[in-house]
Amino acid sequence: MSDDLRDEPLISVLIVDDHPVVRDGLRGMFDSAPGFRVLGEASDGVEAVARAAALDPDVILMDLRMPGGGGVDAIRELTRRSARAKVLVLTTYDTDSDTLPAIEAGATGYLLKDAPRDELFTAVRAAAAGRTVLSPAVASRLVSAVRGPQTPGKEPLSAREREVLVLVAKGTSNREIARELFISEATVKTHLTHLYGKLGVKDRAAAVAVAYDRGILG
Repeated sequence: MSDDLRDEPLISVLIVDDHPVVRDGLRGMFDSAPGFRVLGEASDGVEAVARAAALDPDVILMDLRMPGGGGVDAIRELTRRSARAKVLVLTTYDTDSDTLPAIEAGATGYLLKDAPRDELFTAVRAAAAGRTVLSPAVASRLVSAVRGPQTPGKEPLSAREREVLVLVAKGTSNREIARELFISEATVKTHLTHLYGKLGVKDRAAAVAVAYDRGILG
């Protein structure tokens, strides 16, 4: 293990999936990788909310379709409770009926279970830092769903709007953006409203997805 990894604080993880074999596999992966600590497991959304309250993990790996309580309802409840944990959806489903409700409910990211382990580790680190994480297939679906009727050649973002968008992509809150750019929170909200309109989106995750799709970010 490198000194850099040894010095980094461990990212605590809660694994939520109704299949014991999947939970065991994920636990084994994270237990064997540096920089992570699995705090516990849950087999459905209801248990996930309770375990999150008890364990306070940094990141929750959340399956969506589970008997006894689905992932979207759990994400919505965690958001309502202002839980500190970031939710990274990890599922086999990438349909619009699964993707959009999860993102709208408050998920930080969305990955499919066939993602390589290194991609999963990177996604968990990014989620812990508050950055939006979307698998390419999910990003493509989300972009298609949120893109407005305007064509991509619409009015470009201003320099300040780009600065705000870059910070949004890093998971920065409105208050932190205001402090970083030496502007008021009200001004941040105004910039967000303008860039949402220009990108044809309604929220942060969609703005980041569209911005990456158009090459505005990264």
